[in-house]
Amino acid sequence: MKLSDFPITKKWPARNPEHIQLYSLPTPNGIKASAMLEETGLDYEPHLVNFASDDQLSPEFLSLNPNNKIPAIIDPNGPNGEAFGLWESGAILIYLAEKSGMLLSSDPVKRYETLQWLMFQMGGAGPMFGQFGFFHKFAGKEFEDKRPYERYQNESKRLLGVLNAHLESHEYMVSDEYSIADLALWPWIRTLNGFYEAGEALEMAKYNHIERWFNLCMARPASEKSTNIPARD
Repeated sequence: MKLSDFPITKKWPARNPEHIQLYSLPTPNGIKASAMLEETGLDYEPHLVNFASDDQLSPEFLSLNPNNKIPAIIDPNGPNGEAFGLWESGAILIYLAEKSGMLLSSDPVKRYETLQWLMFQMGGAGPMFGQFGFFHKFAGKEFEDKRPYERYQNESKRLLGVLNAHLESHEYMVSDEYSIADLALWPWIRTLNGFYEAGEALEMAKYNHIERWFNLCMARPASEKSTNIPARD
């Protein structure tokens, strides 16, 4: 396949068709893809998928990702030299790590430990933090029945405790090396404290090891830059 064979390129034309095409928004999951692309130095072209205008529900976007979620990418120089489309942020991180040879150790033990913590984010921290953030910021706190709010609050606190305890004895998520496991997790910690304004409700101040690790991750130039890629209109 060629890049032009993908219908999504009709809505978001490629200015640089030899570059990886990124379709995203700087949400926690979107930042994961842009931060990885910045870390690797791979050439890429970002395209804003605007939720306000339901871009993610457009036929063009759905032709690439039928699950209508960001981020998604097309690599014009994918496996076997053909254009290759991919969605799901965790899969994108693994693909870009293997393509670039970065942020995923070739040592089998470290590799699987990294994938273990990536799955922790994908299956636990991301969904739970996202659900709690929604209830906390947009709906749920005022409901007479407090069980839904408290369910996500308590599970988010539990997951933060797991993360904090692990980081007590680790500089990064896996040994002393920054990896896709770190890159997957810090955007969600940033969003809990920032956009969701949930720091007090989750007692974030007591997780001192998370704070130390988060500051270390955010000190990376790629991390700070990625938080506004693609730039919002």
